[in-house]
Amino acid sequence: MSLHGFTLLLLCLLPVWRVLTLVTIRPPLPLCQMMQNTALCNQQELSSLVPLDLPQNIEELQLNYNRITTLQDHSLVQYPALKTLSLACNDLETIQPTAFQDAHLLTSLNLANNNLYVGFQESSIALNTLQSLKTLDLSENKLDEEMVVVLLENLTTVEHLNLSGNLMKRLDENIFSRLYNLKELDLQRNVLFEIDNAFHSNNKLQRLNLAFNYLPCLMDFHLTKLQVLNASHNFIDWFISRQDLNETFQLETLDLSHNMLLFFPFLPSRSHLQNLYLSYNRLSFYEHLVDDAKDTNLTTTVEFYNLKNYAANVTAQLWTEDLHGDVSSLQILDLRGNRVSYFPQGFIQKMPLLSRLKMCINCLETLNFTSEGFSGRLYELDVSRNRLNHIQASEDTLTALGNLTYFNLSQNNLTFLPTRLFSSLLNLRSVDLSFNNIDICLAEPAKNFSHCVDWKNLKNLKQLYLKSCNIKNIPNSAFFGMTLSHLELSENSGLNIAQSIQSLRRTLQHLGLGNTKISNLDLSHFENLKSLNISSNSLSKLPNSVSQIGLKSLDLRNNLLSTIPLDQATSLARTLTTVYLTGNRFNCCQTDFFRTFETQKTMYIVDQSDIECVDIFHRTHIVESLDLSLCLVQEESIFWYIMLFVPVCVSLLGISAVVLLTVKPNVLEKSIKKRCLKPTPY
Repeated sequence: MSLHGFTLLLLCLLPVWRVLTLVTIRPPLPLCQMMQNTALCNQQELSSLVPLDLPQNIEELQLNYNRITTLQDHSLVQYPALKTLSLACNDLETIQPTAFQDAHLLTSLNLANNNLYVGFQESSIALNTLQSLKTLDLSENKLDEEMVVVLLENLTTVEHLNLSGNLMKRLDENIFSRLYNLKELDLQRNVLFEIDNAFHSNNKLQRLNLAFNYLPCLMDFHLTKLQVLNASHNFIDWFISRQDLNETFQLETLDLSHNMLLFFPFLPSRSHLQNLYLSYNRLSFYEHLVDDAKDTNLTTTVEFYNLKNYAANVTAQLWTEDLHGDVSSLQILDLRGNRVSYFPQGFIQKMPLLSRLKMCINCLETLNFTSEGFSGRLYELDVSRNRLNHIQASEDTLTALGNLTYFNLSQNNLTFLPTRLFSSLLNLRSVDLSFNNIDICLAEPAKNFSHCVDWKNLKNLKQLYLKSCNIKNIPNSAFFGMTLSHLELSENSGLNIAQSIQSLRRTLQHLGLGNTKISNLDLSHFENLKSLNISSNSLSKLPNSVSQIGLKSLDLRNNLLSTIPLDQATSLARTLTTVYLTGNRFNCCQTDFFRTFETQKTMYIVDQSDIECVDIFHRTHIVESLDLSLCLVQEESIFWYIMLFVPVCVSLLGISAVVLLTVKPNVLEKSIKKRCLKPTPY
């Protein structure tokens, strides 16, 4: 090749070379996303180094869900403005001593869900260089109390500390002794069984979470600055606060739910307690036991020792019920799931600000609104699932409870109620009387107590639940003057609603008529109805009006439906978001409605894989996985059965005739003579 030709070849290849060169030297695409001054480098498979190509002015760096095992020395030298660093959910074992030496402004550090238990001693040196740190998350690192002491040795500036999900068993007085500015501490989900004066130096502590541990008791509670204490889900059988302190406790929320309390907690004698959660304990009141006791040697006091040097031994009078402390500020009292059979005299009166009382799943037998002295601020009262058989209330008392909005009396033994119980509570919005033997009054009740209820013209009532109340007839005027949005009448077998619900046609949004043995239902004028339950009613076909009113939720379970006509299914599919179909024995060859529902992306078919159908041979199939060719095979099978059956019948008739003529050969001749050889009349 001549020199001229070689030169031309080079000139032709020059553009290609330039492109290849640009591709080769072009920097890789950045792994991190920038949002203002925040760098998001999560889930980027990083294994060791902190990215070095980020803007130097970033204030927050997120490196969560990577594979970083070691945070190396001077890793953050590039980012002097960094205030927040998150390394959660890595494989971090060690932080080298000078890793944070250049991060003078770092105030928040998240090291959750790592393996810092491996190199905790070396990591503690690095943490001690953080002079401005306010928030530290060391949760889920398999740390025990000795490791924690080392890691927190000089972190005097920390205000928010998360140590949840570790392996700490016992807290002594040294573990948090240097955390003078600590305001919030999370210790939930450890294996704590003892706390030995661990917070004596934390005078600024406001929020403490001890939930999901193994604490057997909380004695000598003296954290006067604490505002929120969560000690739920432990094994606490006693809670006793210091009784000799003159200072007012700042405690606002105390959660002792899911423990083993037998007695009401010994609360501070002066406090601002607003929310007290005692649900799911074994709590009861016992003063009546002393009155009924025949044993003169019955122990009436208990003494608590080992309270360090802060107080003398505490003696508690077990059977007197005036030691529960200051509850004058209490607004929420949650006593669900206990063993309370009565309220001690004056117990409720000591809570003049009480707005919510949750008492379901207890042993109450009577409820006397007059003697208990409920607060006029009472907003919610739940006494469901008790043993109530009697309620007392004067008209003046009911008038004073004008703020009561939610009232739940379901699942009791009620057969009689004060006549004006509901009509006097003008602000009621929700009433639940389900599973009581209470009827709806056919006429105005005249007595002080009645086995039926009347709430005509109660305009504010929006939700009424009367499930399984043994109601048979509802008078046409039962809901006059009301604007109910929810009406639950299910489990009232043989219910005759007649025209009674027609007065609610403009407001009703949810209607429950499950297991009421209804056969015909006209809802064509209920333009706002969105949820309908007509399950367990032995319906063989869907009422026409149901598909015309724009329902969002429809419960058709446990009926006798063989199919839903395609025009109805198409109409329902336009608006339904939830449908229940199980418990029907649909015809496998008439499941077009199911395919219509299935193709709607906005519709959820509940328990879709449990919907069954039956074929012509009474075999059960799952509709979802039904082979549609099954019906064609069935039609062909019927045709072949007919084709086989006809020749067999003809053959049997022929054989019978031959046998008959063989046995009795004169039968045919006599028959012919009898029919055809008749004598003429002339």
